[in-house]
Formats: sequence, structure tokens, C-alpha cells
Amino acid sequence: MINIHQWLQLFIDQVNQTTLWEWLAVILGVAEVLLAKINNIWLYPTGIVGTITGIYILMVAGLYAESALSIYYIVMSVYGWVHWIKRRDAPPVKITWATKQEWIITILIVVVGWVIFYVLLKKFTASNVPVWDAWVSSTAWAGMWLLARRKLENWILLNVSNLFAIPLLCYKHLIMFATLTLILFIVAIFGFFEWRAIWKKDNETQLALTT
Repeated sequence: MINIHQWLQLFIDQVNQTTLWEWLAVILGVAEVLLAKINNIWLYPTGIVGTITGIYILMVAGLYAESALSIYYIVMSVYGWVHWIKRRDAPPVKITWATKQEWIITILIVVVGWVIFYVLLKKFTASNVPVWDAWVSSTAWAGMWLLARRKLENWILLNVSNLFAIPLLCYKHLIMFATLTLILFIVAIFGFFEWRAIWKKDNETQLALTT
């Protein structure tokens, strides 16, 4: 168990050893979630570049599920980017709460994803944290799907993933990534309330137009 002094020393060492690519991944990760918080479509290209730079770092650390998940992030980011674009004669996709069907899909993504990641990690990698790594990845997987569809609950699923990812990253001595994840966790809380405010405003506007 790492105490506060060891954590601080590890953080200082990590900062001193951080490469340009690691800094780029961290900065783009923060930028992505800040753009998501204000409901800005540029979160997707920012996230794609940041994700690509982080894949190698996670592979070296032995977090194989998160590395594989990064490829999924890229695919979902492209999907979300297209999904968010305002098409001719069509309104932009609005922020909404997930439907019952979407919640069923979300739960299936978490459960099935967790099992698949765990089996793959156990059989084909040298991971010493297969259960934990698989859980972080499957919950993030579900959160990204909800984010791409502009569902308010995406922040909840992403923060479940972040909550478990922070100690996992510390265990793997990826303190800069753990710090980034802590920042993302905090921003995601504000993101949820900001998206909810946008949803309420849209509902009030729609109600005013129909009365």
C-alpha cells in the first residue's frame, strides 16, 4: 500500500520522467472531457488524437484491456462525431436521458464486455489484474456508447470506470495517468450537472413552443 509520502515521491518521479507523448496524452485527455462538459463536438477529434498517443503507454504498463479499449474509443469517437454532426434539414442530436432499451444495452455492454475482457486477459496476456482491468474497460465502454448518443447517464458510467481506474493506475505506477483520471472524475461530475441544465433548458423551450 502506497502512503502519501511515497505517492508524492512517485508523482515527482513520474513528472520528471514524463515524455512528450505522455504529456500530449494527458493534455488532450483533459481537453476532451472539458469539451464534452460544454457539449462541444470538438471533443471527438481531440479524443481521437489523445487516445492514439496513450495506447503505447498502456501497453507497456501491461494494461492490455485498456489498450484494446482505446481502439474501441477511436471507433466510438468517429461514430459519435458523425452522430453529432448537424445534417441538412435535420436538427442536432439533443441531450436526453437513456430509455429503458438503452439501459438494457448499457448493462449488456458492461456485463458481456467484462466477461470477454477477463477471459481474453487471462488466456492471452500476462496481466496480473485481469478482473480490475476488465471492469474499468467494460464500464468505460458503456459510458462511451452513451456519450456518443448524447445520453446524460454517460457521465455516471464514465465515473464508475474512473473511480476504479485511479487506484489501478497508481498500482501500475502510472501516476500522471492516475492524476489525469482524477481530473476527469471531477470534471465529469460538473459535466453531468451542466448537461442536465442544458436538457432542462431544451425541455422548457420545447414546452414553451407547444403551448
